[in-house]
Amino acid sequence: MAKYEEPDEEMTVELSLDSGEDVTCTVITILEVEGQDYIVLLPLDEKGENQDGEVWFYRYSENPDDPNEEPELDYIDDDAEYEKVAEAFDEFLDDQEFDEILPE
Repeated sequence: MAKYEEPDEEMTVELSLDSGEDVTCTVITILEVEGQDYIVLLPLDEKGENQDGEVWFYRYSENPDDPNEEPELDYIDDDAEYEKVAEAFDEFLDDQEFDEILPE
């Protein structure tokens, strides 16, 4: 079972890629899978858009002793771990679509 955490407002983060390129990403959500938090990011182009719908998953952690410290994002290099996060995100999307068709 995955837990979902919704950001209160649209948030963005600036990622520095290994290639030296900086990419602005919109934070879609933070998921908890098997006790680990993961962040789902939507990379934006120079116009602030995303044409292909590709999202990026990263391990996400905050310092509980210092809420002002920048959160850490770590690559997911294990295929099985990545698949679990992708499945949790698919569930998140299904829940979002279901919520959108329910009357208020």
